[in-house]
Amino acid sequence: MGFFLRKPDFHIPAEGIDRIETITIGGIQQTILIQSYSPKNPVLLFLHGGPSMPLPGVSSRGKDYTVATNTKELVKHFTVVFWDQRGTGKSYHKDIPQTSMTFDQLVSDAAELTDFLRETFSQEQIFLAAHSFGTLIGMYLLKKHPEKFHSYVGISQIISWTENDSAALSWVKEEAKRRGDYKALNELEEVGDPPFTEGYKQWGVLRKWQMKYNSMVYQDDTIKHPGLAKVSLGMLTSNDYGLADVFHSFYSGFKLIYTDEFIRNIPKINVQKDIPQAMVPVTFIHGRKDVHVHAHLVEEYFNTMKTTAGKRFIWTEKSSHLFHPDDTALIEQHLIEELKHIKAEVPIHEIHL
Repeated sequence: MGFFLRKPDFHIPAEGIDRIETITIGGIQQTILIQSYSPKNPVLLFLHGGPSMPLPGVSSRGKDYTVATNTKELVKHFTVVFWDQRGTGKSYHKDIPQTSMTFDQLVSDAAELTDFLRETFSQEQIFLAAHSFGTLIGMYLLKKHPEKFHSYVGISQIISWTENDSAALSWVKEEAKRRGDYKALNELEEVGDPPFTEGYKQWGVLRKWQMKYNSMVYQDDTIKHPGLAKVSLGMLTSNDYGLADVFHSFYSGFKLIYTDEFIRNIPKINVQKDIPQAMVPVTFIHGRKDVHVHAHLVEEYFNTMKTTAGKRFIWTEKSSHLFHPDDTALIEQHLIEELKHIKAEVPIHEIHL
């Protein structure tokens, strides 16, 4: 149980679904949260970011604001499924083979979970949404099984891990210069240029200074954000998370997945090259202030991505990588709009909010 129990932001009616299930996915026990006003609602599977930062995830039960969407209204329209991915949060187990912590395995797990939900709720197709690292899982899942999804929403969509690291390195160096932080500049010069093939000793330096310079959150004199610390504290106040689950979200899970081998292999992922077309309607939502996952890469992909099913690109104006609460409310509404894809397609256009 959480240390300071959080009062739910919303309650599911008795005829709905509000439960946590542990099921076997990819040969190991993994945990999902299912919330819905009605079991007849279309299923929406949401893939969290990270790796090993399960927000939104099982700890988000009854919570409206998450880092990538609100859920209070979402559960009225969808059967919303949050999943603690393999090796993190309530899906962490000390006996998980580290060799199984690969990108391909995560995509396979997501595919298996998709089939579980399709069978459980007797739905041929479900909706898919993802945030940050989860968007890579989402795109490769779509590539393999487009027939299983009504549509896809990529929030802070990653296109190329290597190219994003290059953009992030340029930004963090400029920020270090602006601050006169010569220690950071020296360390950043020593790591060289992406792709980082020497494992954590390169990639970890970049992430260290990104986090120090708060690349994930945007704030100024008028725009205020809860911040990463407060958002993460939500795990501690969750009625369904204990201290061990929090520990497995931020330490054990990171240690399990962020091996040198994982870091050497993930730069090979390139959505632009591997997935030139989408077979389902696609929406990309990006924070205008995001300097953690850089927008120009997804804009370029959006402009070249071929699709006959429809695509749209939506900006949110108050957010970097962890979305501002005002923007998560907008994202929730955009997700609800996806219901139109059960019967119709969306025309290609770009929206500015």
